[in-house]
Amino acid sequence: MQQGIDHKNIIIATALSMLILLAWSFFYEQPKLQKQKNNINAASLPKEQGAEDLNKSTTALLNRDQFFAEQSNKQSRVFINNPALHGSISLQGALFDDLTLAQYFTKLNGDQEVVLFSPKSTTERYFADFGWINNDPNTNIELPNPNTIWQASSQQLNPQNPVTLTWVNQQGIEFIIDISLDDKYMFNIKQKIINNSPNSINLSPYGRISRLYNSTQKANFILHEGPIGVFNGILEEFSYQKMVKEQQKTFTHNQQQGSWLGITDKYWLSTLIPDGSLKYQANFLHQLKNQQNSYSIDFTADAVVVPAGQQSSYEHHLFAGAKKVKTLDYYKTKFNLKLFDRAIDFGWFYFLTKPFFFIIDFLYGLLGNFGLAILFMTVLVKLALFPLANKSYGAMARIKQLQPKIDALRKKNTDKLSLNSAIMDLYKKEKINPASGCLPVLIQVPIFFALYKVFFVTLDMRHAPFYGWISDLSVPDPTSIFNLFGLLPFKAPILIGIWPILMGITMFLQQKVSPPTSDPIQAKVLKMMPIVLTVLLASFPSGLVIYWTWSNTLSILQQLYINHKHKK
Repeated sequence: MQQGIDHKNIIIATALSMLILLAWSFFYEQPKLQKQKNNINAASLPKEQGAEDLNKSTTALLNRDQFFAEQSNKQSRVFINNPALHGSISLQGALFDDLTLAQYFTKLNGDQEVVLFSPKSTTERYFADFGWINNDPNTNIELPNPNTIWQASSQQLNPQNPVTLTWVNQQGIEFIIDISLDDKYMFNIKQKIINNSPNSINLSPYGRISRLYNSTQKANFILHEGPIGVFNGILEEFSYQKMVKEQQKTFTHNQQQGSWLGITDKYWLSTLIPDGSLKYQANFLHQLKNQQNSYSIDFTADAVVVPAGQQSSYEHHLFAGAKKVKTLDYYKTKFNLKLFDRAIDFGWFYFLTKPFFFIIDFLYGLLGNFGLAILFMTVLVKLALFPLANKSYGAMARIKQLQPKIDALRKKNTDKLSLNSAIMDLYKKEKINPASGCLPVLIQVPIFFALYKVFFVTLDMRHAPFYGWISDLSVPDPTSIFNLFGLLPFKAPILIGIWPILMGITMFLQQKVSPPTSDPIQAKVLKMMPIVLTVLLASFPSGLVIYWTWSNTLSILQQLYINHKHKK
């Protein structure tokens, strides 16, 4: 009996404990968390750097060259120099607002480096900054702002020489930004607060990338450009055009590792990588001011309380550079960044595109030319598909041998349904599957699009030459039949170059060695395909057209061999 009473008391005590915990959570913890959340939402980021310039006329914005030509105080910058980056950091506002890519140039054989970041008062405005937000409206804390002049420990930032930026407010609170740089594109940003005031402070660290982007180019449906990020392991992509419609997208990151957010273009990327210990809210934002399209991405961490006499620090990273496959893979592994390689838009056939790139890159290392690597890659693809293609081409050769019998059936059967039935009976009698001829084509469709992605989006193909007039495999053949391939002294209105024409010729020859279709309408359509695809593929990267031409040539040789074999 006593044991029963003890069990009953235990059950009652457990139930009361649970009720107390639930009441504590509901009446105290939840309101406290909500208050903190409201404080973060109410304490918005400082006014966007350079936002005042957008409210002026567009003539108030200088181009990049004018800005640096007119800037008189050269001492207000920390200069960046490593094998991959050139530029500077503005000490007014601690802005990463001047970066060029030392290994990439705007034009083939040019000497002007590709510009990534530009100052806030320029038409090419594109920069990153880090700072703090006050979460306690009852405490008036002086924080760094866009006009704050930071003190730098050195005027040179390179892999051997990190730089410390320091600013102390009137309350004695010291704000420190330690910046280091590797030999590629990654900045290490350590935000540190030393609270020398008599009171505790409640702050949130933030990071932001802001950009003016008024490109008149149409969106490319096969390539993502614009805000991008990974939150809680999920890739989020919003194009510039979509952000104009959406205006703002907000994400809450709760996991502690692997998140990142930034702005991506075809070949270049800028990315914030918040401290892995932080939970934060992220925003993608578009604003239209004075006909200027302003885009920004930012993160704001949960509240951090720094007691009097104590300090707090957080370590973020900023990637700003070229989307080179091996470089992104390196950082993905080093910093455990989830899906970081997806900043390169490999598309639906990612499982093919990335391996294809590594094969082509390996062949390039052996052959020394990406064009030759493409030709050799085509041979490898053909060898991989050889058994299936042999079976298919064999069936096509047998169908071609049956053509006299099919023509006889066509004369005998005037009704289309009876003709199709008679032809299918003939195929069945001869044990031929007419659909087998479609298999190699169906398999080559994902291969074609995967290779298209390799040539179109991978930076390694940019400015990669072949032979002759092909100086860049990532752009269309520059010649055109309309000015006799450059013999006539005017610029052709439409580019239909030599390689697209060669591709069309190989398609025509491939049709000749293949059995004709029994449907006259289909036959007419197929005859038009070489012309249609010649015009269509003329605007595709020349590397892809070279692949398709060489692939057609190998298919013709294979079909001729099988036709000859079946004749014997």
